[in-house]
Amino acid sequence: MELSEHLDPTVLGLIQSEVEQTLLGGPRRYTREQVAEIAGVPLERAQRLWVSMGFAIDADPDAAMFTDADAAALRGLVGFVDSGALAQDAAVAATRALGQSMSRLAEWQVAVLNSHLAEELAATHLDAGTLDERALRDAVGALTSGLLPTVEALQSYVWRRHLAAATARRAGSVGEDTTHRTLVVGFADMVGYTSLTRRIRVDELSALLEDFESQTTSVITQGGGWVIKNVGDEVMFAAEHASDAARIALGLQEAARTHPEQPDLRVGLALGPVLVRFGDLFGEAVNIAARLTSAARPGTVLVDAELSAALVDDDGVQLRSLRPLRVRGYSRLRAFALRPVRDQR
Repeated sequence: MELSEHLDPTVLGLIQSEVEQTLLGGPRRYTREQVAEIAGVPLERAQRLWVSMGFAIDADPDAAMFTDADAAALRGLVGFVDSGALAQDAAVAATRALGQSMSRLAEWQVAVLNSHLAEELAATHLDAGTLDERALRDAVGALTSGLLPTVEALQSYVWRRHLAAATARRAGSVGEDTTHRTLVVGFADMVGYTSLTRRIRVDELSALLEDFESQTTSVITQGGGWVIKNVGDEVMFAAEHASDAARIALGLQEAARTHPEQPDLRVGLALGPVLVRFGDLFGEAVNIAARLTSAARPGTVLVDAELSAALVDDDGVQLRSLRPLRVRGYSRLRAFALRPVRDQR
């Protein structure tokens, strides 16, 4: 149900204002110069941090667009940087990464909350095509004040859990440069995804992506790796140990085979030094893993020479050398087909 079909635009604007004040901790009352002065931060620095989080600045310098919570957050962020806990040159990049992550999360949450609100109103307040506007405002208020603290607490819990997991992975690395590491990087993507999207409905596509992300995340995390990111039909992951990465890749293919309604997968793995930057990975190993994934046949796993050498004593897998591949950026890329020992194909 679209609420806009049942409400006057003025009422919708009022509801939006009430929700916004609850979310932002109060009304917008400060201009950009005022919020910078309250936070004790130079205006240019405040604007850079604000934009890096993904928020626009009103062209009108006299526009009241900031709240008390904005001033407190700005003061806290700058204090965090000035204490030495975060380097000055990393502050903008860090806030950009945080803003991008939160933006995607917020888009999903708004869709879920709107759907929930629409269902509640349809069940309790819609009568013969009309909507009790007071009931709507009360329902929105109850939703905002009742559900958001729970969602916020859940976000904090999940973040702490991931922080603990990341800390455990880097045990013993205190004082070391953790931005440069040697990892196994992997990609898994669905075969024929582009053509498939032309033949299925949007709801079917949503279910397909949900199943893909759920299955791959389970296999990767249970196998001792972690998801770097999902991009549509592809998941990027990493693992510290060669044997873990190999079993994750084989596990992804096994999971795909047990779900015949899902497209086949191609998986590529590469071992090497990478740059770790705000949760993402960069470097030649990333490029090689991506090229191997594109070159792999449906249902197979390809690994590079470095990972093949690291797996030579692993009795649980077998490796078969392939002819050098000609792929983008590499005229003769060495590749090896990875299979479980039981697979004699």
